[in-house]
Amino acid sequence: MAQRLATEYVNTTLQMTEFQMNQFLLTADTCFISHRVKVLGGGEQEIVLEENGGEAIRLNVERRGHLYICTFSCRVVNPHLNNAVRKLFVTYKGSGSVNRIYQGITMEYYYESGSVRRISELTANGSKLIYQHKQSLLEMMTLFKSDVIEREIAVLRLEIDSLLDCRFTVQSDKMIGEIDGKLAAINQRLIELEL
Repeated sequence: MAQRLATEYVNTTLQMTEFQMNQFLLTADTCFISHRVKVLGGGEQEIVLEENGGEAIRLNVERRGHLYICTFSCRVVNPHLNNAVRKLFVTYKGSGSVNRIYQGITMEYYYESGSVRRISELTANGSKLIYQHKQSLLEMMTLFKSDVIEREIAVLRLEIDSLLDCRFTVQSDKMIGEIDGKLAAINQRLIELEL
């Protein structure tokens, strides 16, 4: 099995409640990893995870309502630090790209809310899709039950009725032309929605 050279976290986002943030800070320190919290201007925080006497990464944390939003992009080589970041990412259902770099090959994993959505293999010869998430039955049923399009069609039909009423009362050719233009645009949108 190939040995991993590094792991890159690209535009990664995690969401934690205050309780989860406190739990993370309590468990962040191990015999290999320590953490520091810096308070920045505007109430933002920066958490620095570092391997004792070595590599360090910075996590930007912003509080939004009752959630802490943690964002970071980094490249991790140290296996202990990599394991700590991986656990953080999995535990708090991270979103973003994770590139696992090996000699001559990079495996790119794309996550949404902690679930792998796509895996690609990147080499000097190009990229190859290995896995792509298919919609689950629950996701398809939710989409099927959605009535957003039907509601938009109903609103557009009411708008057509209103424009037609207006068209029959207007005497100006210029106004009739504007109304006809609006009707044509709505008609095109209805055709798109009904396909």
